[in-house]
Amino acid sequence: MTAVPAHPDAVPARGDWRDTLREATDLALLGFAVALAALPVLTLAPALATASAALHDRSVTGSWPDARTSLARFGRALPAGLAVSAVALAAVALLTADLLALATGRVPGGGPALALTAVVVAAVLGYAGLVTVAVGRTDGRGWRTAARDVARTCPQRPGVWAAASGICALAVLLGVLVTPVAVPILGGYALAALHALDARRPVPAPDPT
Repeated sequence: MTAVPAHPDAVPARGDWRDTLREATDLALLGFAVALAALPVLTLAPALATASAALHDRSVTGSWPDARTSLARFGRALPAGLAVSAVALAAVALLTADLLALATGRVPGGGPALALTAVVVAAVLGYAGLVTVAVGRTDGRGWRTAARDVARTCPQRPGVWAAASGICALAVLLGVLVTPVAVPILGGYALAALHALDARRPVPAPDPT
């Protein structure tokens, strides 16, 4: 029996609520896996790089990488990731100290200075989120190259940078408000949202030559 080809205007079948629930569960498990791998603190960057690479695989191939692939990526990401974690944690500690000093009045400036510092923190978080997404596109490696490329493209795509900053700021705010056990879930969702945002970047036109 000859198969009838699909009509070119046919609308692809949509997933039902079970697909949505499965995707939400996968992202929650991804967040918990990142939290578990980041328990030694300095392994935070390798954990995020591995999770970002897994999300990239999911968006490209439609399936998650197997455990062996993820473990191998985590191992390869450790040497450079430890240094990245140390730098990132130092920056977070410095910015947090500035926010606390302004909020408690120990440093003059009041509300305007506090608001400006909060905007700077959000922008830095958005930049870091986009760097993590870029690292995911290169198999969880290449932090220096990703940081340089994102620093160059952020001024060219201010809307994407602002949206990424909003995603990260909202995740941090919700992380303060929800119970601690739900924080890893927010991390998985936030990383997925950053990947979805970055996937909307325009594809460069091919060279006519």
